Amino acid sequence: MLSRDDKFYVKASLCWILVCTIFRLVYSGAFPLIPDETNYWQWSRHLAWGYHDQAPMIAWAIKLATSILGHTEIGVRLPSVVSLAVASIYLVGFALRWISPLVAFQTALLTQSVLAFNVGGILSTPDGLQAAAWAGASYHVACAYENHRWREWLVSGLWFGFGMLSKYTMVIFLPGAFLYGLFSPNHRKRLASLKPYIGVLLGFMMFFPVIVWNAKNGWSSVRHVAFIGGANEKFGIHFKYFGEYLGGQAGMVSPLIFILICFAWTLALRKKFWLEGWIYPYLFFTSFPIFAGFGLLSLHSRVEGNWPGAGYFTASVLVAAFFSGKFKPVTTGVKINLGRKIWPWAVGGSYLLTALLLLYVVWPFLPIPAKQDRILRETSGWRELGIKANAIIQKMPHPKKTFLFGLQYQEASELAFYTPGNPRTVSINKWSRPNVYDYWWKDEDLIGWDAVGVTYGAAIHKNRLLQVFDHAEPPIEVKIFRHRGVRSEFSSQAPLKVFYLYRAYGFKGGLRWVPTDMSDIRTN
Repeated sequence: MLSRDDKFYVKASLCWILVCTIFRLVYSGAFPLIPDETNYWQWSRHLAWGYHDQAPMIAWAIKLATSILGHTEIGVRLPSVVSLAVASIYLVGFALRWISPLVAFQTALLTQSVLAFNVGGILSTPDGLQAAAWAGASYHVACAYENHRWREWLVSGLWFGFGMLSKYTMVIFLPGAFLYGLFSPNHRKRLASLKPYIGVLLGFMMFFPVIVWNAKNGWSSVRHVAFIGGANEKFGIHFKYFGEYLGGQAGMVSPLIFILICFAWTLALRKKFWLEGWIYPYLFFTSFPIFAGFGLLSLHSRVEGNWPGAGYFTASVLVAAFFSGKFKPVTTGVKINLGRKIWPWAVGGSYLLTALLLLYVVWPFLPIPAKQDRILRETSGWRELGIKANAIIQKMPHPKKTFLFGLQYQEASELAFYTPGNPRTVSINKWSRPNVYDYWWKDEDLIGWDAVGVTYGAAIHKNRLLQVFDHAEPPIEVKIFRHRGVRSEFSSQAPLKVFYLYRAYGFKGGLRWVPTDMSDIRTN
């Protein structure tokens, strides 16, 4: 039974998660959607069992949220806001059940501070959904190892299936959870039962329609994932990207917290924990393998910083347990003592870093050169561009036979969201790469139509447009400057970006990507 102090920590944990969730919900409407978000929103208007780039859950979740809140920034981002709240509650539940209420509170403090968690809990991407699935599956598998009940194994399977429907990297959860059981003296016998395998089967049954979709569409998702994983590159082991990988991970969770996570991983496998504190090795096996797996991949090809992000959720419970200084030590040593000295600086620094970034997005107070300011380049100007594009369409000879396009999915998706009326838009992929627009449009749908389109270039893109249109007029420049709050003389010197809006006439065909190398794994 919980004491009065313990109840206070539980209530404080939930209250802090609630406060941070409300903040993220309000904040999610404070700045425009970035291109990947509008791309996933476009998916929600073309519901399917699969998509070229990723698993389908993000599209389904956005469809549900926008049916309630409308096609707004908050509506699109609601699934991620809710998902981080769910993940946070599961992690607090982890600490509460197997460690202590005090560590549960410290876990809440830590998880709400981490930059990567906040970004994933605001931006509408598959990462937020996967976070909830990873935390939920981790919690229920731990329960299943402990009590071996059918209910826990089946709920674990449901969360695993949800995660697979959210992001393909969820599959890495399986070997980690299995390896824990294989090496655990307490729980190895659980693997001799059918229960865990029925749970896994349930998860794969949920995912099976995605496999069918891929089979019917030339395994496009498999080929895309293989391509970004370096399958098209000549095999070789090198350290070209490894330093970048480690630096990216430290930047995602903040350098000091990354150090604490590495300390925690090395401590969790100490022999005494396998019998006395099995939850610590378990947390290791549900966090370290995904980090290690992508670390190995970085020895061959470039790895995006967010790919191993799910593993840091369970790692955060380890960090809170070992280093918060509020929990009677289960072990001693140099790393424990150093980690506990770092802890307050790590958490405080994490909140500071997150606060500065979130503030900068809505109030760009640093004079970062335009070419290096990726944050504002991705969030600025889309609404103005959509309004301008709509005005140009109205002046075209045949507005109802004029389509909007981009030469990449990013511009096409932003135009769809921010042009009044949310029109259907087209991505002319001929010179870029295959993407979901190849499944939505065929040349014959648009032959003879006029178009208004956006590019980031002038002459080179006009030359390209003449390959697919009868003729095109010179572009109209749309210059995008910084938000208010930065000195106007600084802004006037260098626009963040310049869009070029083209008026093109008589579409001749040529929407689909044309590979320049027939050995490209993406070639169907």
